[in-house]
Amino acid sequence: MSKRLIQNLAKTLSKQVDRFTQTEIECLILEFYSILGQTTSTGKSSLDERKFRSVLTNEFGLTNNTIMERVFRTFDKDNDSFVSSKEWVEGLCVFLRGTLDEKIKYCFKVYDLSGDDYITREEILLMVRNCLRLHGEEDPFDSIKDLVEITLKRMDHDNDDRLSFEDYRKSVTELNIVLEAFGTCLPNAMRIEMFEQRVFNNKLDRR
Repeated sequence: MSKRLIQNLAKTLSKQVDRFTQTEIECLILEFYSILGQTTSTGKSSLDERKFRSVLTNEFGLTNNTIMERVFRTFDKDNDSFVSSKEWVEGLCVFLRGTLDEKIKYCFKVYDLSGDDYITREEILLMVRNCLRLHGEEDPFDSIKDLVEITLKRMDHDNDDRLSFEDYRKSVTELNIVLEAFGTCLPNAMRIEMFEQRVFNNKLDRR
């Protein structure tokens, strides 16, 4: 993509997101096309799920397949199974620099595996079970059932045996640590700093 096209796209996106400067957006667009492995574009090139997952793992340390698939779907706002440069920048706006309210909405969407606006007991069991398997547990299902029941009971404020967005929002507002209670879906501060330093500093040096 030419420098002028990148600048024009960044200018347009800078009016839609307020977490990045126009220059930072240009750097993120350059990184996007670097990941694609191409220097030219018709404007329709997008990241498929395989390349996107690679970024999540290598740059941000995410490893849970279930969670990564949902992160991809959360970035992919138009549901076309690809992440465009616009969706990339908009997604990173929350992923890297989102407010607590934005992160609550993001995490709830990730954890709502079926997309029905509720987090069910079965979904919680699946996500937590997968997380523990990544840490070497053979089959942690039996050992986490009680924990899941306790967690669900404490977060289910309207007592309907599932978590609505309001249940989740209220729980996280009261205790921020439960934001990622069902699996890591956001990068930690160190990963964010490393990514931003590499992308913003290196890309600026190349401009």
